[in-house]
Amino acid sequence: MTTLPRLPLLSLVLVSVTAIGSAGVLARHRSGPPIAAMVADTSPVVTLDVPGRSDATPSVAAIGDVVAVAWGASLDGKADVFAAVSRDAGRTFGPPVQVNRVAGEGRLGGELPPRVALVPGTSGRDPEIVVLWNARGTATTIKSARSLDGGRTFGVPVVLQADGAAGDRGWPALTVDSAGVVHAIWLDHRGLAARRAAAGAAGVTRRATPAAGHHAHAGTGERVDGAITAKGSSLYHAAWGSAVTPEREVTSGVCYCCKTALAAGPAGTVYAAWRHVYEGDLRDIAMTVSQDGGRSFSAPSRVSEDGWAINGCPDDGPAVVVESTGTAHIVWPTVIGGAEPEGALFYATTRDGRQFTARVRVPTLGSPKPMHPQITLGPDGRIVVAWDELLQGRRVAAMRAVTRAGNGEVRFGEVVRIGADGSASHPVVTPVTGGVLAVSATGGDVSRIEARRLVVP
Repeated sequence: MTTLPRLPLLSLVLVSVTAIGSAGVLARHRSGPPIAAMVADTSPVVTLDVPGRSDATPSVAAIGDVVAVAWGASLDGKADVFAAVSRDAGRTFGPPVQVNRVAGEGRLGGELPPRVALVPGTSGRDPEIVVLWNARGTATTIKSARSLDGGRTFGVPVVLQADGAAGDRGWPALTVDSAGVVHAIWLDHRGLAARRAAAGAAGVTRRATPAAGHHAHAGTGERVDGAITAKGSSLYHAAWGSAVTPEREVTSGVCYCCKTALAAGPAGTVYAAWRHVYEGDLRDIAMTVSQDGGRSFSAPSRVSEDGWAINGCPDDGPAVVVESTGTAHIVWPTVIGGAEPEGALFYATTRDGRQFTARVRVPTLGSPKPMHPQITLGPDGRIVVAWDELLQGRRVAAMRAVTRAGNGEVRFGEVVRIGADGSASHPVVTPVTGGVLAVSATGGDVSRIEARRLVVP
């Protein structure tokens, strides 16, 4: 990795962790480095802002020095989707360009940001830029638009779900495979809508609260296991490139309000991950893999039996990246039980989407609930994990490198703070020349998007 000029670091702490035991649960992390000690070597912060609006929910993608950031800009409770492009690895960006054409239709949040991906160009041309988002309307829709001119304009959006699909949908993810085919997944409530319609036709009264995690109650007030109700919520997939793979249901039983993750590997492999609802309201992460460019997917596999039972949706999902060897790396949030339950982030790998290494806890900053994990491959091939958590009344974003030795030992590098001088939330990361570009929202009443090139120790 090319090293940028170093700024002074105050009391940086190097943390080395080895996976232990079958559960991989490590000691409590209450003694992380102080917040002032985590400012790392940086380039100047670049602010992305739509004047007069609050900017949040970023996503990022890069090919070489071309970087695209997509986010939501809101005013008076209505949001639009914007994108900006850098051609110098995030040092500068062009002006924001609105992607959606129906004003204020964006249904966006920290766990359902607009997603962006780049399709490699040919003959020296700029990559195509693809943006995916969730839109409000008479029914919620999954929309996508492309830019063929380097982000200066975007084409007419297309709707990915079938015409007339009932129910709610959202929490999409996006990736591009090795053949340049664009893949999307999302969570879809049409099965629950059909169940409700059938129950209504039969004169059965049943109410459900999908945003709270599928909790259905009969008229008697009897609680129904979330795993049963979740059968009405499914993971859907669609793809488009030289040919179109229409939307199809991959599996049912998903936890409805946690972000999904999608990553492509070599030879047309595509990995998808999400939070699943297992019997007893256990909300663990599941994964499926396609070996044929999205035409078919394996049966879902449980990444880890974490034992977290919750009668609600955690609003916090996984992230996945795949290296050139085909190994997929996954990071996810969960809760460790006991006398003092606490949130934690865990990391594992898989070669086939079916068998996983023992989970290893990611050392964070000491708060009881680190959240919103992201993962990417650094420019030197190391894995980089990012997250945010609440410390001393403000949300702080950070990242650290992960290395796995041939014997399975996992070590974590020094903590690198992502934000500038203020708060930072919902970080997203991508490799660029000379480091990692981290993008986050500042939060607050007038939130902005900040992009910053960082060196990862």
